[in-house]
Amino acid sequence: MARAPEHNKSSDRVIATNRRASFNYELTDSYEAGVALIGSEARSLRERAADLTDAWVDIDPSFQAWVKGMRIPPMQHAAFGHEERRTRRLLLHAEQIARLKAAVERDGMTIVVTKCYFKQGRVKLEIRLAKGKKTHDKRHAIKDREAEREARQAMRRRG
Repeated sequence: MARAPEHNKSSDRVIATNRRASFNYELTDSYEAGVALIGSEARSLRERAADLTDAWVDIDPSFQAWVKGMRIPPMQHAAFGHEERRTRRLLLHAEQIARLKAAVERDGMTIVVTKCYFKQGRVKLEIRLAKGKKTHDKRHAIKDREAEREARQAMRRRG
């Protein structure tokens, strides 16, 4: 009788999320991209979280997508470490890169990294097209969040 393959607990788990992205940007289209890593980076991601707060994607003239500003802390006792904020290549289809490049050039949008996770043992990034929010939009978001929190607290007190 054949058994289904058991998945490792480290697969299909979120490593890090960029919670500031939804506050600073209006997020639109979402894409899943693989990341070309070196061995010490992959091992470091299995042990601890990455920092995505300053991570963004750049597309060069040769239609290669690169993630910049993503911080992967080096392992403490590694013989050969890696640079924390090095530029890493993204693995995307050519038509996805063309769509992203067109949106950035045409609409003045940027591409931000919102999530880093393991999927079937491989590191993936969720990248999203984003348009920067103005200060008054951010104030409106804070006001909405506080009103929602107050409503939840009032419901808890009553029920």
